[in-house]
Amino acid sequence: MASSSSHQARGPFPSDPGGKPLDHEVPIRVVTEPSQLPVEFLNPSAAKQLIIGFDCEGVNLCRHGALCIMQLAFPDAIYLVDAIKGGESLIEACKPALESSYITKVIHDCKRDSEALYFQFGIKLHNVVDTQIAYSLIEEQEGQIRLPGDYISFVGLLADPRYCGMSYLEKEEVRALLRQDPMFWKHRPLSEMMIRAAADDVRFLLCIYYKMMEKLNERSLWYLAVRGALYSRCFCINENNYADWSHIPPIPDNLAIEDDVPEEEILYVLDVPPGKMGRVIGRRGASILSIKESCNAEIFFGGAKGPPDKAFIIGPVSQVRKAEAMLKGKMVDIY
Repeated sequence: MASSSSHQARGPFPSDPGGKPLDHEVPIRVVTEPSQLPVEFLNPSAAKQLIIGFDCEGVNLCRHGALCIMQLAFPDAIYLVDAIKGGESLIEACKPALESSYITKVIHDCKRDSEALYFQFGIKLHNVVDTQIAYSLIEEQEGQIRLPGDYISFVGLLADPRYCGMSYLEKEEVRALLRQDPMFWKHRPLSEMMIRAAADDVRFLLCIYYKMMEKLNERSLWYLAVRGALYSRCFCINENNYADWSHIPPIPDNLAIEDDVPEEEILYVLDVPPGKMGRVIGRRGASILSIKESCNAEIFFGGAKGPPDKAFIIGPVSQVRKAEAMLKGKMVDIY
């Protein structure tokens, strides 16, 4: 096996109710060759299923913004896959794992990471547990009302005492550096701060995952799987309507026999004609906020990262159609 540079992660880790010890310091390994990654990751199998923390760093990360580092958190080590040094062949070696049903990828807000992997490397991210989605589902289970567009940040999630209860002040330092130098993640060699910051973005994800799994009921677990699949493909527009992506999880039999059967959930991509986006969003976001308040569906826009002329609607079929009709109504010219 080729050698990889190794650093020590700061501890202590919170405890892991899943039985895997997380209260020890783990090595951080910078990876530039596939042989430096665990064999069970490179060759996914039903006999050796894995759950890993996952994240990506890059320069304005999206379909066009370069993916620079891919972080993989295992219970006994954190691997920083260096896409700059290792190149396309290194990321392609990870493709079977990232597309595998046998490896669960725990990530916070997967949309842009998935978009970068798809357009830059042809990777269709699959079997995602998105902690941002899971957090909202747990809040709903507990009777909390979430405002439209109110999504928990990763810093906010770490600060929640139910999951970690710790501050992440260094994240603000990194954000300040990124504002000063947008190419921050492209610099080589990796500085100690870059290594530490990249590792910190994944090293608590497994702990959070196990705590969330204890709270989610079967209905919410199905929503989590479906929405993770839909969010993964959200910005990954292709010409075959996602036909080459894995199937969306069907409604489980045990939920289909309930009096309140959950409705199928879909992703719908709406084209916004040139010059109409301002009307759709409204002054200070007033129009889109009113639509979000009227529909039980999530609505996303590409914004500055693109695509700039589309709206992405995710939710139950009836609510997606309602949102679609309201958005199209905002586009109609009034004479």
